[in-house]
Amino acid sequence: MDGDGGDGVDPAGPRVPHDGPRPRRGRRALKWSAAVLALLILGTAGAGYLYYRHLNANLKQVPLNLGDGKVAEPTPNAAGQTPLNILLIGSDARDTEENQELGGARETFGSTPLADVQMLVHLSADRSNLSVISMPRDTLVHIPKCTDPDDGKVYPASRGRMMTNQSLGHGGPGCTVATWQELTGIHIDHFVMVDFAGVVSMADAIGGVPVCVDANIHSRDSQGHGSGLKLPEGTHPVQGEQALQWLRTRYGFEDGSDLARAKAQHMYMNSMVRELRENATLSSPNKLRRLAERATEALTVDPGLDTVKKLYDLSNELRKVKPERITMTTMPNRYVGARVEPTEDAERLFRLVREDIPLDGKGVRKKERTAAERKSDDPAAADGEIAVQVRNGTRTETLAPARGRATTVAGLLADEGFTRAVADPSAVPGADRTVVRYPSAELEGDAQRVAEALGIPLSAVRRSTDVSGVTLTVGADWREGTAYRAPKEAAADDSTPESANALNGADDKACMHVNPAFTW
Repeated sequence: MDGDGGDGVDPAGPRVPHDGPRPRRGRRALKWSAAVLALLILGTAGAGYLYYRHLNANLKQVPLNLGDGKVAEPTPNAAGQTPLNILLIGSDARDTEENQELGGARETFGSTPLADVQMLVHLSADRSNLSVISMPRDTLVHIPKCTDPDDGKVYPASRGRMMTNQSLGHGGPGCTVATWQELTGIHIDHFVMVDFAGVVSMADAIGGVPVCVDANIHSRDSQGHGSGLKLPEGTHPVQGEQALQWLRTRYGFEDGSDLARAKAQHMYMNSMVRELRENATLSSPNKLRRLAERATEALTVDPGLDTVKKLYDLSNELRKVKPERITMTTMPNRYVGARVEPTEDAERLFRLVREDIPLDGKGVRKKERTAAERKSDDPAAADGEIAVQVRNGTRTETLAPARGRATTVAGLLADEGFTRAVADPSAVPGADRTVVRYPSAELEGDAQRVAEALGIPLSAVRRSTDVSGVTLTVGADWREGTAYRAPKEAAADDSTPESANALNGADDKACMHVNPAFTW
């Protein structure tokens, strides 16, 4: 992204320190899409009614989902309400002179855009709370088969894992939506995409967003690395290109990792939401008109949001949520070389969103509900069509693996009609509990059907990137016999994982810590 070696997009991935312990890094988040989220929450698109047709013409719209896989819509609550899930995408496209000037080196002009910011916004069914999950741009995922709606080009499903930001280049934002749905099992209703120039112009129209640093900062080192952000200690409004610098800064914030950058981005977005809610001058028709003009010029949306009226209706839904009920998180992950992959905490976070459980710990929670009550909306294939790999994980610290367990349990499945069940002869780590794992949303129903056939509780059916298909690991709790006796069910853990680095939308005391090496 930075021709001067700054904090922008690095196609080769994140820089990793060569000396000392690797910093616990944050995950790229929010960035340019922060302005979009604030715009939607505040309903400023309503100003478009002043010149409705003109603003509608500004909006660019493309298909929502370019993949073949589908994820079932969530079941309505008792009041008949359903949640809304909107994917916000920040594109690094260098397809205009303005984007090029803001975004990077000349040789990248016209290159395939990357989805360098990906943020899922979940609005609860009862409209009481809003949760945000941002995914690092370098997360390794399986990108599904996608078809370009413009020329019909088919991008085959990735054979291995690829960086998630590359999904945008497989036909457009609809492939990023398909990738998210396959990874998370969350049904996505809409997407909104914005580019470099969009966030700058919208920040100008808003009139600035207050941000705080605990010391003077200049994000530039002796080798030219850094965003160029220069601010004195304290709280100051940033707008335009300076706002973009804040969102891009890594060098100078805390340990210089992406964790620090994500933290700064969360602070910016929270502050923007509060500013728009509290600043009465934004009721000025001229200011609202200017913001609506800039926003609609910067946005690419799906057909479900292709008019100002639709955006306005959506914004009215989002603005029902008070800042103190907004929770921003980063997808929990771990390093794989210079890249990252989701952890089991990530799947827990995805489950909370799928089940419409608030991430702020407030509101009604079904504490006594067990996982056995959460039947998948994904229908299972016929038993004979479900491929199952059975592994022997009965080894413990004191006992060798029980001989032949994978073969025995595979035989039990075959007797039940699962004729494609096979035993895996390879050695696997021991597992305390028997578990059924599956890699993607379309196999959840199949995995649950396997568990049901053997009397395994649904709490032991888990999504995992460590398997490529439905995989049953026979644990130390089933070392013998043909009938599985499930331990007493415990209530599901409905708390937000600490590794998600949650930040509350009402936190107006947050201030970025400046690395002493970048102060002046």
